[in-house]
Amino acid sequence: MFGMEELILLSALFAIAILYSSVGHGGGSGYLAVLSLSTLAGSDPIWLKQHSWTLNLVVAGIAFLHFHKQGFHQRSLTLPFLVVSVPMAFIGGYLRVDGVVYDTLLSVVLIWAAWRLFDSQSVDFEVASGVPEFREVVPWGASIGLASGAIGIGGGIFLSPVMLLNRWATPKVVAASAAAFIWVNSAAGLIGSAASGQFVLDLDFISIAVPVVLVGGFIGSTYGAGVAHQSSVRGLLVAVLLIAAGKRVLSLLGI
Repeated sequence: MFGMEELILLSALFAIAILYSSVGHGGGSGYLAVLSLSTLAGSDPIWLKQHSWTLNLVVAGIAFLHFHKQGFHQRSLTLPFLVVSVPMAFIGGYLRVDGVVYDTLLSVVLIWAAWRLFDSQSVDFEVASGVPEFREVVPWGASIGLASGAIGIGGGIFLSPVMLLNRWATPKVVAASAAAFIWVNSAAGLIGSAASGQFVLDLDFISIAVPVVLVGGFIGSTYGAGVAHQSSVRGLLVAVLLIAAGKRVLSLLGI
């Protein structure tokens, strides 16, 4: 399994793990985009989702450990979102959701989030207004959890801009919460998908891909948690959102 396609695929997964983990993400949207272009997945959305979640578990886990070690994890911010989102991620993983309309909406949301973050340069993201009330968490946590399970991601691509734009936490605190959120929701989605009677993990591929994203995740999260400035993390997040949206748009256009 070391032909040219596999080498290109593994290199892309490595780069995705570095970039996404630097902002506390697992890379699910990036993995979906890259894997969908390979001959390994074919046109099976279940295959894509389950492999995306598996790689998410590895990279998001490493990212969380790094940001937590640096003292950026705020449990009071993370737990309410987990309580609300996990059941919905399980339900979303159990369902089989396809369709151009959903992909279009996803692209619009990602581009909007990136634009809002980029356009908010005058906002001091290093000053947070505080942890949201539970009633504010419920609609966001539930909708992001359901979307995560339905399309095969961990949800950090949605959660991070929501937290930052509402000024619930600073960028690195958001990164820590996003990593935990992604890990738990990826696990819930994977379990929900398996519970539907479909479990299609390619263990040969996983045994090679996991070490690759493990190293990439270590490099990216080490930089994001210990070296990068808060504004740099925000800039990286904008890049991540635009890349994810761009991949979706190209897919919709058949490119």
